[in-house]
Amino acid sequence: MRPYEVMVIVDAGLDDEVIRATIDRATALITANGGTVGKVDRWGKRRFAYEVNHRSEGYYALIETSAEPVAMAELDRMLGLADEVVRHKVIRLPDKVAGRAARPTVSDGAAAAPTQGA
Repeated sequence: MRPYEVMVIVDAGLDDEVIRATIDRATALITANGGTVGKVDRWGKRRFAYEVNHRSEGYYALIETSAEPVAMAELDRMLGLADEVVRHKVIRLPDKVAGRAARPTVSDGAAAAPTQGA
């Protein structure tokens, strides 16, 4: 499983229940596809620097998760189709940033032999 961050911006004009349901639906999709949701940071309503789809405010939420790429592709598709989502971004975190050891690389089956030199 790989670490990801998902930023979701939901239309701030919607009811709080609809906003909460949208974010919960995203986290449920991650867990249904075998991923784990670490932390959901709800930033709340923020004003945009410029209008996006004729809206000036959005409700921001940041989801930290670990999942397989297939699960994140499905989440990306679901968020792209949701009418209540203004913008979203799925970012795969590098192993250094996520606090993990680097994934071992697969060699041609043999360990590197020590070089013989004079």
